[in-house]
Amino acid sequence: MKSAAWAGSQILRNPRIEASVRTDPERFILENTGIMHPPHVPELSLHLATEAHELWLKTEEELEQIGLPPPFWAFAWAGGQGLARYVLDHTESVSGKRVVDFASGSGLVAIAAAKAGAATVLAADIDPWTETAVRMNAGLNGVDIGFTHADLIGRAIEADVLLAGDVFYDRAFADLLVPWFINLTDRGVSVLVGDPGRAYLPKQRLEALATYQVTVSRALEDSEVKKTTVWRFL
Repeated sequence: MKSAAWAGSQILRNPRIEASVRTDPERFILENTGIMHPPHVPELSLHLATEAHELWLKTEEELEQIGLPPPFWAFAWAGGQGLARYVLDHTESVSGKRVVDFASGSGLVAIAAAKAGAATVLAADIDPWTETAVRMNAGLNGVDIGFTHADLIGRAIEADVLLAGDVFYDRAFADLLVPWFINLTDRGVSVLVGDPGRAYLPKQRLEALATYQVTVSRALEDSEVKKTTVWRFL
C-alpha cells in the first residue's frame, strides 16, 4: 500500500532524521509524530504522522536511505479503524480470550482488544519498527500488549481470536493469507478482518459482521471516507 504523498514528494534527505532513525526509534517516533485520536475510535490515542510532519512527505526511496521501511505504523488505516471499532463495540468477540493482532502496525487493533477485555493480546508484525510503536501506543492507552516479530503466516497459533486490519492490498500477500486464515478457522480460531474494499479481499467463506463509514486522509486513500466492513472467516 503506497500513499500519494510518498510517491509524489520531492522533500530532501534530512541528516538529523537519518541520525535518529539509526540510533533511537523512540526518539524518532516522538519527533516525527503527534498524539492523535483516530476519527473512528476517538477514545484511543496513537502516535501518528500528519501532513504537518516531515515523515508524511518522504518518498519510499528517501525512507530507504535513512533505514526506515514504509512506516505503516504511523497511520491509522481504514481497515484497522473499522476492526478496532467493532471490537470495542462488541467486546464479547475478544473478552476473556487469547488474541493475536496480525500485521499490527501501530497496534491500534491490539489496543482495542486489550481495552475490550481480552485475556492476552499479542501484536505480530515483521517490521522491526512496529515493536517500538506498539509499546509506545500501548503505554498511551494504559494497556499491556505482547509483541512478536515472527512471521506467523502458515503456522498454528496459540490463540482464540486472530484480528487483521487492512491486509488484502497485495495479490501475493493475499494468496498467502487466505489459506492460512481458512486453516486457522477450521482449527477453531475466530478470524476477523477489517477491510475497506481492497482489491484482493476473497469472495468466499466470509460473513459480514458490521459496516462503517471511516474518515481517512486523501493523501493515503482515494476518498475522504472509506466504506469498511468487518468480516469473519467461515
